[in-house]
Amino acid sequence: MNNKLIQKERRHRRVRSKISGTVDRPRLVVFRSNCFIYAQLIDDNAGKTLAATSDMKAVGKKSDKLTKVTRATEVGKQLAVTAKGLGISKVVFDRGGYRFIGRVKAVAEGAREAGLIF
Repeated sequence: MNNKLIQKERRHRRVRSKISGTVDRPRLVVFRSNCFIYAQLIDDNAGKTLAATSDMKAVGKKSDKLTKVTRATEVGKQLAVTAKGLGISKVVFDRGGYRFIGRVKAVAEGAREAGLIF
C-alpha cells in the first residue's frame, strides 16, 4: 500500500473515532474519486443511509462545462435540500480522511449555503 493511502486511512480512523451520526444529527460523509464526488447522510446508530447524492445525479448533463469544485458545491446544496425534506437541519461533517480543501470544502460550503448547520 502506498504512503498516501496509509496516511488517508489513519486520518479517516482518527476522524471516525471522534464523530458518530444519530437520527437527530446524522453524519455527512464525503467520498472523492478522481472524476466524481459523492455525499451521504448516515445514521450510525441504525446503520442506515438516510440520503445520498453525487455530482452525476446533482448536476446532470451541464456538468461538462463546470469545474469539479463547482460540481462539488452543487452536490452539497442538493444534499442539503434533500436533508431539509427529511426534516434534518443539523449534521456532523465527516471529511472521510481527506484534507479539508478543494472539493471536500466545497461540499461543506454548499451544504452550509443551503441551510445545513454543522
